[in-house]
Amino acid sequence: MNQKTLIGLAIAALIAIVVAVVLNQRSQPRSEGAAGSAWLAPELREHVNDVSRIVVTGAGNTVVATLERGANGWTLAEKGGYAADTGKLREFLLKLADAKLVEEKTANKDKYATLGVEDVADQGAKGLQVELDGLAQPLKLIVGNASTRGSGNFVRRVGEAQSWLASTTLSVPKSAAEWLRKDLVDVPATRIESVAITHADGKGFRVFKANEGDANFTLADIPKGREAGSEFTANGLASTLSGLNFEDVVPARDEAPGEKAVKTRYAAFDGLVVDAIAWEKDGKHYAQFKASLDAAQADKGIAAAQAKAKADFETMTAAAEAARTSKEAQPEDAKDDPVKPSSIDDPAKDREDRLAAVNREIAALNAHFDGWTFVLPAYKYANIDKPLEDLLKPVEEKKPAAPAKKGGK
Repeated sequence: MNQKTLIGLAIAALIAIVVAVVLNQRSQPRSEGAAGSAWLAPELREHVNDVSRIVVTGAGNTVVATLERGANGWTLAEKGGYAADTGKLREFLLKLADAKLVEEKTANKDKYATLGVEDVADQGAKGLQVELDGLAQPLKLIVGNASTRGSGNFVRRVGEAQSWLASTTLSVPKSAAEWLRKDLVDVPATRIESVAITHADGKGFRVFKANEGDANFTLADIPKGREAGSEFTANGLASTLSGLNFEDVVPARDEAPGEKAVKTRYAAFDGLVVDAIAWEKDGKHYAQFKASLDAAQADKGIAAAQAKAKADFETMTAAAEAARTSKEAQPEDAKDDPVKPSSIDDPAKDREDRLAAVNREIAALNAHFDGWTFVLPAYKYANIDKPLEDLLKPVEEKKPAAPAKKGGK
């Protein structure tokens, strides 16, 4: 083999190596750095708290949600300025800030729909466009389908042809209602002294507990000839305000109570009163709420709480004294005198503090309630609109008397 042939083979081998390197580079995701190290939203990385507005847009350029940060925190423009779920919002922003470009996908707009990253101007667009304001450079991207091969979403920055698989699953709520802060009120059934329901025809009923420690509620004024039904049903009425979340909200001026609205009053042992007016319309269950103070019940409740605290203290003091004088071995902490509660040490100040706590709760509840009509879950509404018949035992049908026998044997 002559020198000329060897040189030719060397050149050919070198060309083959160069081609292989080029092809290998082209097969890797194009990014600002090494594969998997480029951020989807680098402008957001250290500036999550700078975001002041988020606009989510769906198919046909329909704005799904507009979240704005103001003096009262994050609110939703589509819901009259009601509070947004800041936990959900922050979780989304942090995931977006941490998302990396994992794999380069199509740059052919005819194939965008397969990944859900087509322009949202299309009427059939599957993805959602997310626009963030408040950053040094506004960020606008389309979040498409979730990957079926592990975690991550397909994404595309608006104005760029290239689409990508992002490292993080970005779950974007698809309706304004899903961005709302939906926790409304949480008064446990153990605090409730009575529930009174009055229907549109003026008829109503009341269930109550004589003492806070009673296990069950009692139905008052049982109709003549009838008997109270299951205690489970009566007890369930008091659980309505426990962990009550709504499904949607509208300004009260846009959805007023109907003619057949039912009125329900929840009275607590500590003086808290929550009044609800509720109605059904077009398959939805609406309600408005108002919190107030029953001063007389508050005084009664505070007196009962202080008396219980005193009795408990005396019981624990006696137990500690008995432990100290006992000839049997006792745990050391059993011999310690209990700490005297403020209800004994300074009953006037304790009363003032208890009353102030209830008033703060009332103010906080009305901050949520005032000016709004809430759409409630059907199962919660059913307890607000409960008919008396559901709390009574069914009337047994009287069997007709057997006909008298005529003569014969």
